[in-house]
Amino acid sequence: VCLFLMAANVLEEDSMEQDIESPVTIHQPKLPKQAREDLPKNINKECAKRKIQRYVRKDGKCNVHHGNVRETYRYLTDIFTTLVDLKWRFNLLIFVMVYTVTWLFFGMIWWLIAYLRGDMDHIGDSTWTPCVSNLNGFVSAFLFSIETETTIGYGYRVITDKCPEGIILLLVQSVLGSIVNAFMVGCMFVKISQPKKRAETLVFSTNAVISMRDGKLCLMFRVGDLRNSHIVEASIRAKLIKSKQTKEGEFIPLNQTDINVGYYTGDDRLFLVSPLIISHEINQQSPFWEISKAQLPKEELEIVVILEGMVEATGMTCQARSSYITSEILWGYRFTPVLTLEDGFYEVDYNSFHETYETNTPVHSAKELAEMASRAELPLTWSVSSKLDQHAELETEEEEKNQEDQNERNGDVANLENESKV
Repeated sequence: VCLFLMAANVLEEDSMEQDIESPVTIHQPKLPKQAREDLPKNINKECAKRKIQRYVRKDGKCNVHHGNVRETYRYLTDIFTTLVDLKWRFNLLIFVMVYTVTWLFFGMIWWLIAYLRGDMDHIGDSTWTPCVSNLNGFVSAFLFSIETETTIGYGYRVITDKCPEGIILLLVQSVLGSIVNAFMVGCMFVKISQPKKRAETLVFSTNAVISMRDGKLCLMFRVGDLRNSHIVEASIRAKLIKSKQTKEGEFIPLNQTDINVGYYTGDDRLFLVSPLIISHEINQQSPFWEISKAQLPKEELEIVVILEGMVEATGMTCQARSSYITSEILWGYRFTPVLTLEDGFYEVDYNSFHETYETNTPVHSAKELAEMASRAELPLTWSVSSKLDQHAELETEEEEKNQEDQNERNGDVANLENESKV
């Protein structure tokens, strides 16, 4: 952005020197590497300072890459999850390769048995009983392997009872084929029915807003479900991602702080039938307690929101994520209503789901608002005479109280003397 602004300023100065009447179309040139390196260092630092790297992208994918993982064997110990997590092109390639390799492997063994028994030398001999009828080469052995493992049973190539090694191989291929089918079909079924696709129909508002609600400063964002089948036991959580330094000098990058969105009141458990506005009250326990409107753009923070629940159709747990950086938090705005009452039903207008409108909101932080409210409850001015009068009244009250205590003690002593005389 800074490079673009500097190039625009240079072009603007050059265009002012040209003839005003000549229509000139200005194209923004791409600055060479040398020109980018020769820029003032303070501008480069300012651009780098404004750039905030996301921890979680808007589509919910975590922007974290794992490097220098030495114990790669752990991926093979959980091969099923590894295959499910692979991309579709690799998953389909492995699916095809596994079946092809097993068919070729057992086809080679069937051909080897026929070759060792001499079936290839007695092709067409009616007096010879082969291991597999009508098996006259590797291609026919490969086809017989496919028919055996897939249980097609065309009836042209069949195994005979004069071949015990073929019977054993038939049993082995049938068992291993069933295991391969269960593993690969299960892997494909789980990948197809993954709830990640269901999470794509759970939407979050593009921006978060900060405004007053019930006399309190609140941080709010909106969530919605585009499907008619609902998310069961839906719950919402929010985390603040911000680097911090402890009192001992330890630097903690990407420290996670919980943002209360109704955990203690139960408001975090949602009945997500229509879009809902999730509110976080900015109080003394909130990480935004001391942040004002002027200070908010200077903060390098990110709010990660997590929506969890079970898919009603499949019963699988689904999780949708999104995030908001400081440039996506609007101070002094509210969300436009999207729910209207029609003839016998409620209608949701998702065209206005991300829209906001400006509202009167103080620019001070929640801490400053609380301090101003507490000062407003006290008298504005305190004169010296009023303080002296108040001090004198307190002394008079103390003297009267002491006199009453003394009288009570004298009365108690007199009563004791009368009782002793009696």
